[in-house]
Amino acid sequence: MTTLTRHATDGWVVAKRNLIKIVRVPEILVFVLISPIMFVLLFSYVFGGAIDPGAGVNYREFLIGGIFAQTVVFGATFTGAGLAEDMQKGIIDRFRSLPMSRSAVLVGRTTSDIVYNVLSLIIMALTGLLVGWRLRDGVVDALAGFLLLLVFAYAISWIMAYIGLIVPSVEVINNASFIVIMPLTFVSNAFVPLDQFNSVLRPFVEWNPVSAVTQATRELFGNTGNMPPPSDAWSMVHPVLYTLLWIVLILAVFVPLSIRQYRRASSR
Repeated sequence: MTTLTRHATDGWVVAKRNLIKIVRVPEILVFVLISPIMFVLLFSYVFGGAIDPGAGVNYREFLIGGIFAQTVVFGATFTGAGLAEDMQKGIIDRFRSLPMSRSAVLVGRTTSDIVYNVLSLIIMALTGLLVGWRLRDGVVDALAGFLLLLVFAYAISWIMAYIGLIVPSVEVINNASFIVIMPLTFVSNAFVPLDQFNSVLRPFVEWNPVSAVTQATRELFGNTGNMPPPSDAWSMVHPVLYTLLWIVLILAVFVPLSIRQYRRASSR
């Protein structure tokens, strides 16, 4: 068996272990799926009449791309929380004592969490269709939009994996991730058009990776109508490419950092 095959096999075994938890603790899945439904309905009906995206674009179509981006970013916290829990219970020490790839635990955890994000996207898409959202640029572009969201979430999962290995408990990572993710998602164009931000916040919003993935999905879903790019900033003119650059950068930095931290970490 080649080294690559062994890494992939070990990672799949760990991923299956994490997916089995969905069956044994279905309450986790219930809360994962309720959250996106709640956000879609809340923003659609509470803020839908108060915010005008402009150029004749329906706010509910404008909104869904932002909800998708927010949900997959928040969903990445499951990776960090799961690793922090395994650290507390001593499971990581057990894994390290086995003849398995050092990257398998992290690859398995980040891979299995893709399933959570896929389920969330399906539920959000169905809910969005019920409130008036539509895919207007064809199936291929729509699939590209969903794929971009999943790959972006996968990259964020590696950041959370690193944090999960260095924080002392699940509670800490939940609080720490909230402090980081909340500004990224709300100080972005996810829920409010970019032109409604003042001159101080606008540059941050323009170059915020969450803004880029949101704009990219809106364009791929055909939810921008006849609106031009919301800004002359390169990140908003080329949001798909800018998002891909962020994905590559995050993976290049946090995959090796997480694997090195895994080798060093000890159970609490």
